[in-house]
Amino acid sequence: MNLPATITNYLAAHTARDLDAAMEWYAADAVVTDDGTTYRGRDEIRAWLGRAASEYTYTTELVAARQVDDTTYVATHHLEGNFPGGTVDLDFTFSLDEDLITRLVIAPE
Repeated sequence: MNLPATITNYLAAHTARDLDAAMEWYAADAVVTDDGTTYRGRDEIRAWLGRAASEYTYTTELVAARQVDDTTYVATHHLEGNFPGGTVDLDFTFSLDEDLITRLVIAPE
């Protein structure tokens, strides 16, 4: 699964629930869309990450990855936990610029 270091480092920090390390990989004007809500800029993204890390207990496994174009990559994760439904496969679609995440969309596969 060939993903750029930016994405693999971000995912490792996200999985470890290390907010400071995860935030290093976002551009100042980054946008994240998760569960139908959009977060703009580092402050909103940091708050979202903090809530996401504490709301449910779950495990995540990277099950697939692909490159869409020169700046867009999709990392598919299988999650299991105490959230509604208990299991889900989610696509994390990343857009990169200058080795930083400018956009992340998280949606069911």
